[in-house]
Amino acid sequence: MLEWHDMSLDEITKELQTDFDSGLTSEQVLEKKQQFGRNTLAGKKKKTMLQRFLEQFKDAMVLILILAAVISFAVAWNGHEKTEFLEPLIILFIVIVNAIMGVVQESKAEKALDALQNMSSPHAKVIRNGKLEVIESAEVVPGDIIVFEAGDYIPADARLIESASLKCEESALTGESVPSEKDARAEIAADAPLGDRLNMIFTGCSVSYGRGKAVVTDTGMNTQMGKIARLLDSSSDNQTPLQLKLAKLGKYLGILAIGICLIIFVIGWLAGMKALDIFMIAVSLAVSAIPEGLPAIVTIVLALGVQRMVKKNAIIRRLPAVETLGSASVICSDKTGTLTQNKMTVVNGWTEGALQPVNEDAPDNIKHLLKLAALASDGSVEIADGKEKHVGDPTETAIISAAMKNGMSKEQINAECPRVGEIPFDSDRKLMTTVNMMDGKPVAIVKGACDVMFSRCASGDLEQAQKVNKEMATRALRVLAVGYKRLDSVPESLVSEEIENGLTFVGLIGMIDPPREEAKEAVATCIMAGIRPIMITGDHIVTASAIAKELGILREGDLAMTGTELSQMNDEEFAANIRKYSVYARVSPEDKIRIVKAWQAAGEIVSMTGDGVNDAPALKQADIGCAMGITGTDVAKGAADMTLTDDNFATIVEAVQEGRGIYDNIKKAIQFLLGTNIGEVITVFMAMLFWRESPLLAMHLLWLNLVTDGLPALAMGVEPIESDIMTRKPKPKNEGLFADGLGIRVVLQGVMFAALTLIGYYTGKTYFGGVSAGQTMAFLVLSASQLFHVLNVRTKKSIFVSPLHKNKYMVGALVISFLLIALISFVPPIAQVFKIAMLPAKAYLLALGLSVAPIVVIEIEKLIRLLFRKKK
Repeated sequence: MLEWHDMSLDEITKELQTDFDSGLTSEQVLEKKQQFGRNTLAGKKKKTMLQRFLEQFKDAMVLILILAAVISFAVAWNGHEKTEFLEPLIILFIVIVNAIMGVVQESKAEKALDALQNMSSPHAKVIRNGKLEVIESAEVVPGDIIVFEAGDYIPADARLIESASLKCEESALTGESVPSEKDARAEIAADAPLGDRLNMIFTGCSVSYGRGKAVVTDTGMNTQMGKIARLLDSSSDNQTPLQLKLAKLGKYLGILAIGICLIIFVIGWLAGMKALDIFMIAVSLAVSAIPEGLPAIVTIVLALGVQRMVKKNAIIRRLPAVETLGSASVICSDKTGTLTQNKMTVVNGWTEGALQPVNEDAPDNIKHLLKLAALASDGSVEIADGKEKHVGDPTETAIISAAMKNGMSKEQINAECPRVGEIPFDSDRKLMTTVNMMDGKPVAIVKGACDVMFSRCASGDLEQAQKVNKEMATRALRVLAVGYKRLDSVPESLVSEEIENGLTFVGLIGMIDPPREEAKEAVATCIMAGIRPIMITGDHIVTASAIAKELGILREGDLAMTGTELSQMNDEEFAANIRKYSVYARVSPEDKIRIVKAWQAAGEIVSMTGDGVNDAPALKQADIGCAMGITGTDVAKGAADMTLTDDNFATIVEAVQEGRGIYDNIKKAIQFLLGTNIGEVITVFMAMLFWRESPLLAMHLLWLNLVTDGLPALAMGVEPIESDIMTRKPKPKNEGLFADGLGIRVVLQGVMFAALTLIGYYTGKTYFGGVSAGQTMAFLVLSASQLFHVLNVRTKKSIFVSPLHKNKYMVGALVISFLLIALISFVPPIAQVFKIAMLPAKAYLLALGLSVAPIVVIEIEKLIRLLFRKKK
């Protein structure tokens, strides 16, 4: 085994057949990919279709059902009627169909989660064919030359070629909490432990400081992290909190169902029913009582929601984050680039006279001011695909852009007034000077900080200029002053004391990084949704407060504070006053963690944005960490639950809306499935109690639960988000599944289904031909009423103001489900198999009337709730 840390760089070059300057060629990359494979750790072995299919039969209830079918088959074998074989065969057929649907749902969920994993995969900077490229980390091969800086993840094990103040966070490998200092020139002994190999960097670790260049030595399972992965299968099937709640609910329902089924079995046995018949009904009812399809539906709905979020520029890295998003009650956002455009823009100009707005049709005096300022600037603005691309200092590019919009391109004015000399900007002087030829004579143009410029000007209305400067500063504008000085000739050497004194004052330019157009609307949506927006920035408090006021974050009675003021408060004092502050300026990453913890201690669900390495702890501490996709480092993205690909505050709000919608739809699916299941249990239980006979056969119950209900419940998960979702308050952190009266509604709806079904059974039995007709009526009423009830559950509004066509999947699910009912009710051979009797027309009309009743009942309930809310 090669000890890369003990080899010379020349030996490594020969061994890996690479070049430190130009890297690998495309041909070499292809060869090495074939030789070493992808740079990924071997994941958990995926289950085959057969394994997944067999796993569907693990459930105790399903196994009991199969056993019952086998016993029924054995009884039929010894009997005389061939039709006795049909019931066990149908039950086995339904169980197999359910298993196939389970496999399909699992496969869909897995594909969606794989796609999610691929979306959030890290990237690496490599030199190939002499050019710097950004590729997926999985595409890195041994011999690749990688370049990295603070905030980047190390994509593979590598030997350092160059390093500058390089420190790497290696706690995942070595357990050291302090970053390890790295040195490309270090000579390391062959037997040095991992933590002492200072000339090596390792996959899974991150750069906490400095920069470097290295040659990849090992990838995939050959890395140090890969060796650990071989010893330990670290992958696990993480379930979301909602899925865990559902699993627990399933257990409770299972225990309850077994209890009820034992009672039903005893009642049936005492009533003289055949032991096998009552056993089949009891087991079928137990299967029906447990919504085993719910966990798969939840996974699919969450995964599909995540894919929709990608289209809205939000990449979710962990499924539980979708649920948490729906509960977000505080959003702590950075200012620059998230709430603002991250593009300095000139908004005002002043020469002697009035302060004027700067737009595309500025007056001549402002145009002259912009021309002089642009001549004394070094940046450039290019137009690419209809968008401005700013290169250079943001202050200078803002001036050049304003000049360009007024018909003065940088190239044009440089050609008219060529630069013949300059004194570059430095932070001590706070000035920049260029000497340009104007009308054949040299003119020194000076721009810089107002306080410095005022002291260097000999003429101009300086008193008024100082007043205007103060006025613009209170509006959080960054203000630059411009002056000039005519020279007799171009000096051989430019000296600041001579050139930058005795200036003629020209005017002031005010600029700002303006708020994003969509951010103001997003802030208003937050407030309407009961979410508190908080601005956290490293900028000055005056600038931050002005932007926050404009956006609606800093409202009447709200306060702003600096990081210095925050550090002077102890935790108890800060916690007591946390709700007073909406803006935090000049804060450190440590301050961010304090702010998050204080809000969490107040019982809030906190979302936090961040982009730097130092933001990672705060992103992890937050309930929802949001990393910036454009400016964010790999470390920040790795610590976050969500990445904003457009660095936009409005995207966070849209993600919260999507999260609320997903959770809302899942609760609708729960309401529908549990309501129908409880209805089935109550129906059989009450009939057995009063009439000592079952209104539904085992195959009816299984068909209802395993075939009819599943498609509408799944379609419920992709219902369009309700228009009023962002007018509701955030749901509390530990809210139960049955909050807001959902539990009571589920039980009452179950009672409603049972009442309608029992009316149907009694009517059919009494007036249309005995028990067989009664069971047919019960099946038709229960199956059709459940499908009509889907229309009620899919919206909290009246179904008459919520068009069904907006969800094409629901239309398809209902059509298929109704066709399936028609198939086993009206096609004689199939109806015979399911023991469905043919009824007179008036019986079908009565069944239809009873089936539509849930719409009438729930519409009345919705109207009462609406009137009550209005009155309240």
